[in-house]
Formats: sequence, C-alpha cells, structure tokens
Amino acid sequence: MSNIFLVGFMGAGKTSVGQALAKRLGYQFLDLDECLGARFGMSISEVFRDHGEDVFREAEAEEMHRAADLDRCVVATGGGAFCSETNRLVIAGSGGVSVFLDVPWEVLRSRLRGATSDRPMFGDTASARGLFDRRLPHYRQATLTVPVTEEENPEETATRIVAALREVPCVS
Repeated sequence: MSNIFLVGFMGAGKTSVGQALAKRLGYQFLDLDECLGARFGMSISEVFRDHGEDVFREAEAEEMHRAADLDRCVVATGGGAFCSETNRLVIAGSGGVSVFLDVPWEVLRSRLRGATSDRPMFGDTASARGLFDRRLPHYRQATLTVPVTEEENPEETATRIVAALREVPCVS
C-alpha cells in the first residue's frame, strides 16, 4: 500500500489518528512537525519567530520529499503543508494517498482553546477562522475526505480511514 499523508487544520488529530492508523496497518509513523522541530532544535513556534515562515515552509517541503521516499508510512503533515501545490504534487507523484481529516470548525475551536502558544499560525479565534476558511479548499483536494466527529476517538477514525482506503483505486 502507498504512504498515507494525513492533512487538515491544526487540532484535527493528524498525529493521534496517524499513530493509531500506523499501528493498525503495521506502518511506521512520521510527524512532519516533529521532524522539523528536531531539524531546527526548537519548537515550531520558535522556528516561526526566529527564522520566519518562508524558512519554515522551505524546510517543510524538504521534509515532505523525504517522507514521500519512505515506504509503508503514515505521515502527519503540518496544518499548512497541504496548502502548497508543490507538496501536493510530491504526495501524488510518490503514489501517496492524502486523507483530509474533516473536523468542523466549532470542534477545532474547542480543541485549540488555550493552545495558541504552540500554534504559531493560530493568532486569535477570528484570524484562525479566516486561516481555516482559506485552507479548506486545499484540504478538499485530498484523495479522501474523512469527516471526524467530536465524539469519536483516534482509533475509530483510523478504522474508518482503513475502510475508505479499500475504496480508493490503485491502493492495495
């Protein structure tokens, strides 16, 4: 089976769902934001503060290329990674499957309340909503869209992703 790239807004559960999905499939798990934090030796917020978004996005694209070269891996992307056409092409060109974790705004807002210090793109609620609205058309370009409810846990979402993957042509 192809690599699976989880995409969606901050707070969508890409890391927790990704870990559950990787375990279920017997794949390795990779969190791009963790890779970037290790690469810079600082948190993502510190990278944005000290180096700026352009440097971060360039490094993110390089890490995306590395992830695309892996085999049998579930990749949790950062919230803005899939907004880059280059990153979307890297995923598609590698035969990867992108899965949009479609979490309603109100659920995201609830999950992110008080977590702005480690989310450099969050800002305040109004600006975060604007960012969400701008990113949504990019997320909707994913191979699969999996609606996520507030009530389900990461294992339940992973189970639904596995079922949805069975319906994707050329994914085995």
